[in-house]
Amino acid sequence: MSLAGKHIIVGISGGIAAYKTLSLIRLLVKNGAEIKTVVTPNALHFVTKLSLQTLSKNKVYDSVFSDLNDFSTEHISLTDWADAMIVAPATANIIGKFANGIADDALSTTFLALDKPVFIAPAMNHKMYENPAVQQNLQTLVQRGIHTIEPPCGELACGCEGKGRMEEPEAIFERIAGFFLN
Repeated sequence: MSLAGKHIIVGISGGIAAYKTLSLIRLLVKNGAEIKTVVTPNALHFVTKLSLQTLSKNKVYDSVFSDLNDFSTEHISLTDWADAMIVAPATANIIGKFANGIADDALSTTFLALDKPVFIAPAMNHKMYENPAVQQNLQTLVQRGIHTIEPPCGELACGCEGKGRMEEPEAIFERIAGFFLN
């Protein structure tokens, strides 16, 4: 499936599933998409800037106020460039920020400035995923037109079984590619 000419922001929040996002970036690039990554500070506890830069072939946007940003309003220039955004993993924290209009890091600020399609792939412990606050925040995002890639049931990082593990990169890729091909 060719995504040639598509510009996709890959957002990464701070969850153990962030390692899977490296494979997603590879799939997107391999299929012709141009990728720019935006991360929360906690995401960099799970994946490195060097890995993200190497796979995406672009620098990582990780701070609203970095002297290394191309523009003083990087979150605006990125959204002008992008055709879509995928946030994987989307933790309970970032989902809550998105649903409630909180913009206090590079990823949440970019999300609020984006007027293009957004996909989120939730990833967290099943107890967190099933929490009424998280479910309400997800419902709010769905009502606003955000595409949710449901987490499957399975073994979680803590060793428990339940719904909350991030969908596999291949399935996320298929969902995004299918969106652009329709």
